[in-house]
Amino acid sequence: MGNKQEELEMCACLQGYDLFGITEMWWDGSYDWNVGMEGYRLFRKDRLGRRGGGVALYVKDQLECVELHLGMDEDMTESLWVRIKGSTGAGDVTVGVCYRPPDQSDSEDAALYKQIGAASRSHTLVLMGDFNHPDICWKDNTAGHKKSRKFLECVNDNFLLQMIEEPMRKGTVLDLVLTNKEGLVGNVKFKGSLGCSDHEMVEFKIHRAVRRVCSKLATLDFRRADFDLLRDLIGKVEWEKELEGRGAQES
Repeated sequence: MGNKQEELEMCACLQGYDLFGITEMWWDGSYDWNVGMEGYRLFRKDRLGRRGGGVALYVKDQLECVELHLGMDEDMTESLWVRIKGSTGAGDVTVGVCYRPPDQSDSEDAALYKQIGAASRSHTLVLMGDFNHPDICWKDNTAGHKKSRKFLECVNDNFLLQMIEEPMRKGTVLDLVLTNKEGLVGNVKFKGSLGCSDHEMVEFKIHRAVRRVCSKLATLDFRRADFDLLRDLIGKVEWEKELEGRGAQES
């Protein structure tokens, strides 16, 4: 982000986005003086001990929000989580930003999956980031490598929906947008790259009032049942005759 900050601020001015999630911003303490952006509150988690990585989230000042801490082992992962308070009649939204390095260890993966599980317990979750699983086929929900299959298990176990449908980088899907609420995320678009980045920007809309999705599955409303009539009908059955010759299990 060192050579892209001005372009990011211009993008914020022209588009008026409520949120910016950034992965691999490569910040450390030497960047503290120039990473702030007027009109936005900045949450960031720099990579410690080595160069590169890190995640950040800019949130518009008008949005009431608070950073979440999802476990004792959160220092192991490059991820951050913020709860954005909903307006009257709308629920809160938990937003996560994650960068998973390609060489991340099994223990670090496990720590990340615990965080995702904890965040998924919120009513509405939007998780964005670069997870570096190029071998996952999201259409078939399959993966070639063991670590990718573990990630798929985490996604499925937490009932998350993956919203990126088209490959962005050399025919693979690395950057993901995940949500636990159908209809919460929409209008997903690619917006070109910021500076000379080899990743495309992903633009999407978070629908604060979740649209109702029409279900094709018919369900019965037992609260409207006439149980008095049901008891009368059952009482008229000659049970000894109906169950004659049947064993206990069949009866």
